[in-house]
Amino acid sequence: MPRKSQERNPQESQAPHGRICVGPAGWSYSDWNGIVYPAHRAAGFHEAEYLAQFFDTIEINTSFYNPLRPEMCRQWLERVAANPAFLFTAKLWQRFTHEGGAGSQDVAAVRAGFDVLQAAGRLGALLLQFPFSFHNTPENRAHLEKLLSLFRDYPLVAEVRHSTWNQKEFYEFLHSRSAGFCNIDQPVIGRSLRPSERATSPVGYVRLHGRRYDTWFTDDPASPPEERYNYLYSAEELDPWAARIAKIAEHSKTTFVITNNHFQGKAIVNALQLINLLTGKKVKVPESLRQHYPQLEPIASEPAREPTLFPLGTSAHPPRE
Repeated sequence: MPRKSQERNPQESQAPHGRICVGPAGWSYSDWNGIVYPAHRAAGFHEAEYLAQFFDTIEINTSFYNPLRPEMCRQWLERVAANPAFLFTAKLWQRFTHEGGAGSQDVAAVRAGFDVLQAAGRLGALLLQFPFSFHNTPENRAHLEKLLSLFRDYPLVAEVRHSTWNQKEFYEFLHSRSAGFCNIDQPVIGRSLRPSERATSPVGYVRLHGRRYDTWFTDDPASPPEERYNYLYSAEELDPWAARIAKIAEHSKTTFVITNNHFQGKAIVNALQLINLLTGKKVKVPESLRQHYPQLEPIASEPAREPTLFPLGTSAHPPRE
């Protein structure tokens, strides 16, 4: 597919589609300090409030590790209040999707936080993310159906990663339960699901994990966990995804596009590039980020306030081997 012009008319040759919200997975990463976030912060600085200036969504990651506390959710709502278009998405607690043994008290615990976001009209989707080991078996289908029933009052999306789920019957099942399908970009190894452009509910969903083939399934203790997400998509790699996202949005009311390649702010770079590709408009760029990633300069809506660390047209990172 030919690359879209950065200056094209966003209305040109576009079929009507639903809203598209692009943003990163999470916001609390120590390696973002001085890259995504300013090195010197004003009093009261909060990462989510800062990112809500640039994006209309963020996927909450902490909900995967523990239930969200209602008081924390209320604080987050205050932080993003200046952006009336902003919607959170959130991952379901791993006790339901990875560990097993969740009971009624666990259901109540996760609902306590999600209900605060939902009542405020700020919960765009609840993601049920399953591991690669979650294959399409009768037992796993029954488990998924139970979760979709337990949390049916939320806008649900299922993320599976194994190709055994790539069946017409599965997509029809999700559609019958008003659940969305999460289209993913991941290293395609063995029976990994390949990129897709499916919509099974009013909520479309895309997650870009990066393409670190060397670390995706590694058990090497010498390889830090964040290396799985140390990948910067090229513009040529994003082009096909922009086309897929537009196709998903034709069949969805709201489509969420989440960049999970978070190491050193790469998710922010690629999210901004996708917004530019999808809208044809230049984008607001965090000042600290453009100093480290000069490839953002051509799509930035405002001139740099300080000289970049690298001459324009060069890369802040050497080419991958």
